[in-house]
Amino acid sequence: MAIRGELRRTGFFGELKAARYLKKQGYKILERNFRCKFGEVDIIAQKGEVVAFIEVKTRSSDLFGMPNEAVGRDRRQRYVNCARFYFYGRQIDCTVRFDIIEVLVGKINHIENAFTA
Repeated sequence: MAIRGELRRTGFFGELKAARYLKKQGYKILERNFRCKFGEVDIIAQKGEVVAFIEVKTRSSDLFGMPNEAVGRDRRQRYVNCARFYFYGRQIDCTVRFDIIEVLVGKINHIENAFTA
């Protein structure tokens, strides 16, 4: 259980770092850890007419590959379903984008349009 707690802590700090980065880039954080029946979205942020659903992957090394490689087909589909759920019944005119933010050894790599619906 100690490993699971350490992973949660690492993920929490990665998400915090990602949210700070997004704010500095001019994004407004709409939601953090948005949960619905389809899963959880780490960050939903808006910049101008774009609403981005952002998966944050944090790693302390690239020993097991780059963080974005851990976002597989199932996770991508969950994000698409969560976005549909988020907008259901709302009248919002915007462009929807799915991003990944890698936090690797404290450095941020923001991958815009990492995948499509």
